[in-house]
Amino acid sequence: MGIFTSFDISASGMTAQRLRTDVISQNLANVNTTDTGDGTPYVRKTVVFQEKNSSSFANILLNQSGTVGTVGNGVKVTAIVEDNDGEFNMVYDPDHPDADENGYVTYPNVNVVEEMTNLIDATRSYEANVTAFEASKSMATRGISIGQ
Repeated sequence: MGIFTSFDISASGMTAQRLRTDVISQNLANVNTTDTGDGTPYVRKTVVFQEKNSSSFANILLNQSGTVGTVGNGVKVTAIVEDNDGEFNMVYDPDHPDADENGYVTYPNVNVVEEMTNLIDATRSYEANVTAFEASKSMATRGISIGQ
């Protein structure tokens, strides 16, 4: 694995976690959205990650020779999906404009505590990728200075 490969891996992790943070922020911003324009409440969204498949000549050669198993080069976002498993929150508020005939309002399936926990996790993952990137950069700089 070359030094630039480690940069690519860390950068893909930072990009993926930034997108995850954006989606979590969108969920938190819509925690009270009872009507999205089509008469339904906002539905929580999640990000799906997948390992990037490496297609460099060196990795394909090593894989074909049986020397190394499948080697990836970071992470990629494959989809942003709606979480239809969680139940919507039903709150009795007959004065609300979106209340049904029984006086209940359907609020999104967003749990603020869960979203904040996910936000902390995404932030820490981003920080870990920054640390790995900085370590790789430091090693590259040291290698260049040794060669002089």
